[in-house]
Amino acid sequence: MFAEMKTLVAQAQQGHYALLAINCVNMETARAAIRVAEQHRAPIILNLYQAHLAHFPADVALPLVKSLAEKAQVPVTLSLDHGKDPGHIHRCFRAGFSGLMIDASAFPLDENVQQTRAVVELAASAGVCVEGELGHLGDAPVYNHATNRDLMTNPADVAPFIARTGIDLLAVSVGTAHGMYPEGVTPEIDFDRLAAVYRESSVPLALHGGSGTPFGELARCPQFGVAKINVGAAVFDAGKNALLHTLCHDKSRDMDAVMAAMEEACMAAIEPYLEASGAIGKA
Repeated sequence: MFAEMKTLVAQAQQGHYALLAINCVNMETARAAIRVAEQHRAPIILNLYQAHLAHFPADVALPLVKSLAEKAQVPVTLSLDHGKDPGHIHRCFRAGFSGLMIDASAFPLDENVQQTRAVVELAASAGVCVEGELGHLGDAPVYNHATNRDLMTNPADVAPFIARTGIDLLAVSVGTAHGMYPEGVTPEIDFDRLAAVYRESSVPLALHGGSGTPFGELARCPQFGVAKINVGAAVFDAGKNALLHTLCHDKSRDMDAVMAAMEEACMAAIEPYLEASGAIGKA
């Protein structure tokens, strides 16, 4: 079923688990997430990153995801991930996305508030869930613990930001980064900071950069108010590797078989993150 993201987030917060938000770029990646969610009776969010809209436009993605969701036995929803361009945000809203993330975290706080508030006002007429971001996530390929610390969310900014914007969900920076980490590099969640943010927040929290984060650390996050965990790079990496392996070892395989191999690899990559989220059996 296609579900309202606001409802799913509220249920996750109340149930002390996190919704897994899986980035998708086509039918196979979307279906992989839904199939895993169905196997484990878990609600699921499908994320569509703004930069991927060129490949998977909003007015194509929404009906495709909605069709898959209506056949599913678990709640499925679709959200824009890291929306920065107002035009893209408006197109996703008009298409019928249930969640909109506005990422103005690179701007000074007042500008972040202004841009975020504008999306909240847009979304209010349709009950769409709005996620804002405080702090900024670094890039995993060049991850540095000291540099990453400078980008983290300041707990003192949390309550005023929520009050001034009216967001439903707050993305925080507490030690993770976007992308895949170099070999031998493991991110560390600053749980003291996360706890301080949680104390100041009146809305559920979202953790981005889940890929490569130790599963034990992800599993602890819901007790500190995290109701959404984003995973993208690990799924894409698994799918890409499956495509390369299949094409390099058996060029005779038809395209549908090659894409099926990619889908299965994406499913395998999603499963341990779903287990860590605590959402299994919650649908």
